[in-house]
Amino acid sequence: MTKFTVNDRPVQYRLDPQTPLLWALRDASNLTGTKYGCGNGDCGACMVVVDGEAIRSCLVSIAEVEGRYVTTIEALSRDRSHPVQQAFVAEQAVQCGFCTPGMIIAASVLLRKNSDPSDAEIDAAIRNLCRCGTYPRVRAAIKRAGRVMRRQETIAAAPPPGISPEDAAKDVPALTPPD
Repeated sequence: MTKFTVNDRPVQYRLDPQTPLLWALRDASNLTGTKYGCGNGDCGACMVVVDGEAIRSCLVSIAEVEGRYVTTIEALSRDRSHPVQQAFVAEQAVQCGFCTPGMIIAASVLLRKNSDPSDAEIDAAIRNLCRCGTYPRVRAAIKRAGRVMRRQETIAAAPPPGISPEDAAKDVPALTPPD
């Protein structure tokens, strides 16, 4: 059995040790924020943090992360208040959203190491593919998150979405089938 820590919780997987980390996270732990995009490390949709480094989880087996610490998008900030998450929303860097978790993970690692990266440093760190082409807005969001982290700016973002189950169905009229 393979043991490591995911989002500050010890886990033990009863899976083949060669199972890609991506599938252990998605299928066994139900952490679906980590996306399957290409399966060969090109797109970055499956990016997670392992011991402080951004890695593509489709390329690493669970045996390779034995005893290590893994952080997924779900634990970056549970209420979506991380400066990178807030800046992505404020800069409208999210289009379809499929690549967004991987980009946010990669950006958070970059900004932890360097809160004032150049365009070239951003481009080198964020090699994720975005079919919607939001790269200029992603770069702006990363720069803005860096300013927030350096306390040079704040983001007056809307509170993260969250509807309690009780509120989700209030005052919803019953659907009637068409005649």
